[in-house]
Amino acid sequence: MEACMGVEKEVERVINKLNNLKDNMETGIDEQIAAIEKLQRDIAEDTEGGANISSAQRDMVRQVSSKVNQSVTKIATEHRDLHSAVSKVGKAIDRNFVSDFDSTSREDVFSGPSKEHLLTEVILQHLYREGRLDISEALSRECGITEYQDQKEPFLELNKILEALKLRDLGPALEWVARNREALNMRGTTLLFSQAGGRPSVQQKSSLELRLHKLKFVDLLRQGSKMEAIKYARQNFPSFVYGQEREVQSLMGAVMYSGPALEQSPYGELLSPAQWQETADLFLRDACALLGLSMESPLTVAVNAGCKALPALLNIKQVMQQRQVSAVWNAKDELPIEIELGGECRYHSVFACPILRQQVSDNNPPMKMVCGHVISRDALAKLAQGHKLKCPYCPLEQNPADARQIFF
Repeated sequence: MEACMGVEKEVERVINKLNNLKDNMETGIDEQIAAIEKLQRDIAEDTEGGANISSAQRDMVRQVSSKVNQSVTKIATEHRDLHSAVSKVGKAIDRNFVSDFDSTSREDVFSGPSKEHLLTEVILQHLYREGRLDISEALSRECGITEYQDQKEPFLELNKILEALKLRDLGPALEWVARNREALNMRGTTLLFSQAGGRPSVQQKSSLELRLHKLKFVDLLRQGSKMEAIKYARQNFPSFVYGQEREVQSLMGAVMYSGPALEQSPYGELLSPAQWQETADLFLRDACALLGLSMESPLTVAVNAGCKALPALLNIKQVMQQRQVSAVWNAKDELPIEIELGGECRYHSVFACPILRQQVSDNNPPMKMVCGHVISRDALAKLAQGHKLKCPYCPLEQNPADARQIFF
């Protein structure tokens, strides 16, 4: 990303210089034409039909010629500066982008029918998420893949609802929530305590439906339709009183400021466009959860993480090649250095072996010993002496074969 921003800055400089050159050229040419036309009129008036030119007229010609030459020189200088700025763009591209990206990849990552099939599935799923059905159909046709055609229908409906929310149309979203209310409540986070058959029971309710009704209710208040808003609240809010009563109470308090006064009232934040964006994000999260998918596209996450990691990988690869230790990278299924991708790219816990200080992997999984301490399989093999193993954290001796692999 930093490389793109560096090149973008150089391109912006070129665009600004080009615009300035264009403006200066147009202004300079107009001024030269006006000066020459004025000189022509002055000479014609002074000579009064005579063929000879006086010394005063010669001075006027020299002055206009000098001004024209200065203007031409100025334009030529700016033109040379423009070429210099254009050449800097090429240098910025060469400096910030390396064409040999293959040096940071492995050829066997996507080799094999199963891995190629998985990659195609990820791309198709991403296209379905983005609503690019024409591109996904072309890809499916060219690859001869037909088993994922049934996946596009849920994404098609999802994108239609998101587009409707952008236009502030709540109808499609409310219909979808009504159809999936039971499934959404099963995944809800708000607890509702109620009495069922004389026994206290706990039920879950989704906050998405209340958010959608909230937007409709606030829109009615914004229009000044106080009675319609109260009627809408009586029809839709009672089921949310238990468990989300604070939210409902706050909404009913906004009724006092129906109309233009709502924007300047203590409830003015209800009119914020962020309310719609947050509701759209919540809908996307719940809809993807019902489909068994993550909120973000796996392809988008992988590409963004790769863009952040690529500069550091290119630098370490160059250093390793200079020191002739490039085989270290290919020796293990892990990166040679730790790369911080930020909190947005953390999705699960990571265990690092306390003995070898290396992150565990599928080839080197964590192993739980009889005493309860956990180390990696490689560390277990190095510490084992035949059929005996002494835990590095406690004096318990045990058989390394008794260690069991654990999963996080």
